[in-house]
Amino acid sequence: MNRTRVFTGSPWEPVVGYCRAIRVGNRIEVAGTTAMKNGEVVGVGNPYEQARFVLQTIEQALQELGGQLSDVIRTRMFVTDISLWEEFGRAHGEFFRDVQPVATMVEVKALIDPLLLIEIEVEAHLNEETLMD
Repeated sequence: MNRTRVFTGSPWEPVVGYCRAIRVGNRIEVAGTTAMKNGEVVGVGNPYEQARFVLQTIEQALQELGGQLSDVIRTRMFVTDISLWEEFGRAHGEFFRDVQPVATMVEVKALIDPLLLIEIEVEAHLNEETLMD
């Protein structure tokens, strides 16, 4: 089965050997995505802004592979401070309020850069209507 990949230019993609997102058949997987742009952290110290940026990046990757947010069936959020859950959740809700995928949020000790507050990955399955578009 063909694999179609999306790369975002993250400095870690070639070093670690991964892509931002991959589509195989009607399934799209988006790798853990952080608030990085051109090697710089976006929204330093702001959990809501970081989460929004991450979700925008994920939405763009989905679209490049023929998907959309309504195709998402699972999100996983890894956060460095669970006490900020409402800010992370507010951003997540803005993108997924009507979709309501299953979602997990867990606190982790650290992310790859100490200024990063959240990393999100998603799973999407394209439905018949999306496949016909």
